[in-house]
Amino acid sequence: MIAVYENGRQVHSAAQVTDPGGPVRPAPAQPREPGPGEVRLDVRASGICGADAGMAANPTPAYGFPITPGHEVAGVVAEVGEGVAGWEVGERAGVGWFGGSCGYCTACRSGDVVHCAERQIPGLSYPGGWATTITVPAAALVRIPGGLSFEEAAPFGCAGVTTFNALRHSGAEPGDRVAVLGIGGLGHFALQFAAAMGFETVAIGRGADKRESALGLGAHHYIDASAEDAGKALRALGGARLLLSTASSSKPLAGLIDGLTSHGRLTVIGFDGLPLDLPLDKLVMYARHVTGHVTGSPVETEQAMRFALASGVRPQVQTAPLEHAAEALKTQQAGQARFRMVLTTGE
Repeated sequence: MIAVYENGRQVHSAAQVTDPGGPVRPAPAQPREPGPGEVRLDVRASGICGADAGMAANPTPAYGFPITPGHEVAGVVAEVGEGVAGWEVGERAGVGWFGGSCGYCTACRSGDVVHCAERQIPGLSYPGGWATTITVPAAALVRIPGGLSFEEAAPFGCAGVTTFNALRHSGAEPGDRVAVLGIGGLGHFALQFAAAMGFETVAIGRGADKRESALGLGAHHYIDASAEDAGKALRALGGARLLLSTASSSKPLAGLIDGLTSHGRLTVIGFDGLPLDLPLDKLVMYARHVTGHVTGSPVETEQAMRFALASGVRPQVQTAPLEHAAEALKTQQAGQARFRMVLTTGE
């Protein structure tokens, strides 16, 4: 999408849903000048996450219609609001699932900003990044290091930082066996990070055709859950200290819990909203843990990017122009992307 100017001012556009249940369509967008403590970005790339489908279908968006999804955003600082220090026009910056917090609650004051009760999320709390412009709280900004393109940087705002944090805070140590369920937008990041962190990495997918991709992403072992009992296969390897579930379905987890070692941990970052049905005796008798994990702070996203640059981890993306957002969303939802769809503005 080439920038268009009228009377010396750039004309912006967005991929939006204009009414409940409506389709995602390109439309003109009015940039919002940053208020105190805010920054406006000119967007260069914006990833498509599974959660974006839910945002697009939201019948009662917090900021009203039209809905602009998008919470994996990379761009350039275009305007800086009053009272903002540390950011200048022209800097490369992004924003992820964490899109701002109150700054004064117990969670914020203890540094746990992502669990602020008033946490904001681009696309859910205010118009998101499927656009050529987005205005966000300066505290939510992520500084993009040299060495990452905008298309590579965007997915770190959600998929990248989520998998990075889930692995490094899991209690697993280098040399431990870590299994990753699912080889998609989250899973392909997790496999790379797990291998780079020194874990013996096991990929669990469905179909022999995924083996080559999984091994290419750094997995040391591949378990085809469509051809064998994945829990038994994982146990035959010696069991996993961590099972990181990145898949959108919780159904396989009951059968995989036996693949954990004693004191092993199941961490869920991908889910379908259905109840998790696990045999409690399998947890109690082996002192296993079940946890959930979501996103990371801007500082942690920057850490994930720096680790990626040092270790060679990169998202594998398919790009599509912003005006083709509807088709790109369908590709992502159908599991046909390898492995993250990213919308670009053509600048």
